[in-house]
Amino acid sequence: MKTVLLVLVCSLAAQAQEGNRGKEWNRQAAASYLDGRMTWWAAWPNAARDHDTFCISCHTTLAYALGRPALRSALGEQGPSAPERKFLDNLTKRVSMWNEVLPFYNEKSGPDKAVESRNTEAVLNALVLARYQSPAAADALRYMWALQLKDGEQRGSWTWLNFHNEPWEADDSAFWGASLAGLAVGMAPGESQKAAQENIALLAGYLQREQARQSTLHRAMALWAAGRLSTLLKMNQREAIVAEILSKQRADGGWSESSLVVKDWKRRDGTPMDAESDGYGTALMVVALKNSGMGSGAAGAAKGIAWLEEHQDPGGAWLATSLNKKRDPTSDAGRFMSDAATAYSVLALSSR
Repeated sequence: MKTVLLVLVCSLAAQAQEGNRGKEWNRQAAASYLDGRMTWWAAWPNAARDHDTFCISCHTTLAYALGRPALRSALGEQGPSAPERKFLDNLTKRVSMWNEVLPFYNEKSGPDKAVESRNTEAVLNALVLARYQSPAAADALRYMWALQLKDGEQRGSWTWLNFHNEPWEADDSAFWGASLAGLAVGMAPGESQKAAQENIALLAGYLQREQARQSTLHRAMALWAAGRLSTLLKMNQREAIVAEILSKQRADGGWSESSLVVKDWKRRDGTPMDAESDGYGTALMVVALKNSGMGSGAAGAAKGIAWLEEHQDPGGAWLATSLNKKRDPTSDAGRFMSDAATAYSVLALSSR
């Protein structure tokens, strides 16, 4: 009888442990979704630029580069996928021809757009190439630092692309861009950091001055960067960001991007933003908490992971919607936020 009871207890314990692990997510489906979107972007006429290159975007290609490598081990891959290689070749070509390639945008797109897009590209190139530990990262970082603002109120940051679109091309997105630069430095080899101490100090000064007035989305990215390079934020600032992130976690364990964006932001078409938990808000908050170096965010991150495990779309994606207008979710533009949501979800779930 005792043996039967012991077996029963062990069985129930095993079932409970299995239940606590949550739903198993489909890594191959996620990889297929991300690779498919990267392939589409590389061939999309609107993304085409001079010298047979294509531009980089925060929603699809940058997020792809940050998230896709996290699937490598689980899928038994020996190296980057074909879409990754094409993207890296494209970036390496643009960096190698930095003084010849044209900016992503020119004066026809609006005043200062050439300068804004040049600065933005420099930061994004550096981050992607540092993420992949590419030899071209050294040149990309050098070009990035050369464009850093050295004086004025925005010293330490970069002139960022602004089309008045949240969360990556808006009035407040320079802080997002500076945080991405900090993440690039944190991912780069140590010798790159030693060679740029004055630039890093300027960047840290900017992030520390400006972080309190930023949206939670942008502060979360700064927190992630500071987890890789601790001098970027002070300890009490990191603690405050963690507390703010946790205060906006929903009862279901997720986060809604609409509650994390700049205060009083409204869509241009007047439609209400989605208030429920979504893939982008949840994934980015989990990534920031897990990489913050702060133990106070562990429980919240675990709840966020559970939400992500339960909310992968049958097609492999995690879903999110535009902060700027209501879009057809089946259209390519309507998938942009889901592209970012999927890449960050993969990153959040793969680094357990």
